[in-house]
Amino acid sequence: MTGDDIALAHRLADAAAAVIRPAFRSRVAIDLKGDASPVTAADRGAEAAMRTIVAAERPDDGVIGEEYGEDRAGARRVWVFDPIDGTRSFIAGRPTFGTLIALLDDGVPVLGLLDQCIVGDRWIGAAGRPTTLGRGPAATRRATLGDAHLATSSPHYFAGSDFAAFERVRARASDTLYGGDCTNYGLVASGHLDLVVEAGLQLYDWAALVPIVTGAGGAMTDWSGAPLRLGSDGRVVAAGDPALIPAVVAALAS
Repeated sequence: MTGDDIALAHRLADAAAAVIRPAFRSRVAIDLKGDASPVTAADRGAEAAMRTIVAAERPDDGVIGEEYGEDRAGARRVWVFDPIDGTRSFIAGRPTFGTLIALLDDGVPVLGLLDQCIVGDRWIGAAGRPTTLGRGPAATRRATLGDAHLATSSPHYFAGSDFAAFERVRARASDTLYGGDCTNYGLVASGHLDLVVEAGLQLYDWAALVPIVTGAGGAMTDWSGAPLRLGSDGRVVAAGDPALIPAVVAALAS
């Protein structure tokens, strides 16, 4: 991962934003995918724009995207795209969605960008570098579990026993906010939220967020406390204070 990769990530986000902004709060056509989740022309157009740039500038790198699947996914370096994380929020005109761009090196997220192109928030984290929000640094805050402000996209995304596990964490936290999509993780990185617990995520939902949260002083793990990498099961914890992780993992497992 180099400074050129960071510059490329910014160009990718700019290209996606150029597709997304004109479609926001417009009467976009909505299709349903096989899992009944919605998709729009903005989702597809933004990912296509990013893939075109990678193909031209990094032809040996792989790509994994939500809308168009895998291309050279066995490469050592793989770009991972979620053009609109939070498509339901985008359709509803709520500016809590974001574009997620990650770079994996041997399956480990080393670069992550979260862009909310309507509000103008752009977080970027990279291995060995501090996370930034816009031109300034982003930094998490310290909290105990009893003081923690917890967020998750929706309680309906927890299947089976995962919901009971989440409820054990929720009962111990100070308060819980629902909704927010990927921007919750940016707010953890900036010290406004303390904790995000989610399940059922795909690689493109979380890969970009790991360098952002960790580069701001936080931690992201799976529900067992193990590092997140290619092949993780989609159950994630993001904590502004790394000292929160053992307490959250214990609550999830108890």
